[in-house]
Amino acid sequence: MFTHKIINPPDFKLDEKIIKNIFKTIEETQEKTQAWTLNLVFVWPEEIKNLNSTYRKKDEVTDVLSFNYIFDFNEAKKNDIVWELVFCIDRIIEQWQEDNLGSEKEFYMLLIHSVLHILWYDHEEENDYILMKTQENKIWDELFKEKA
Repeated sequence: MFTHKIINPPDFKLDEKIIKNIFKTIEETQEKTQAWTLNLVFVWPEEIKNLNSTYRKKDEVTDVLSFNYIFDFNEAKKNDIVWELVFCIDRIIEQWQEDNLGSEKEFYMLLIHSVLHILWYDHEEENDYILMKTQENKIWDELFKEKA
């Protein structure tokens, strides 16, 4: 299971138990190894825009960027930082207001989405989008749907 470190935490509440449950559920539902450290970094719009422009050639603010630092995981040690997820605080707040999820749940949705990206899911093609969205929904439902 991933271990994680939160860098520059946002003002909205983050529940460590839910974050760990997200990682645990992803570990249980995905076949890919997840034994390394992941940084969760929170930044402001200008910072993420600069990163997006530099690394994706998109001169715009985005909600989250995923960075993978190791491509041969056989060489990674258990506590190596192999990924960083960079979240834009303002975009999370804007999106939760649009979706009525609340900032905390909006972050959890983006966290699930981003972790799937670092496990090599993408949504560039329609079939890939459907597969990734199916996995996101499965994980979300496992964590947040009311149990009967």
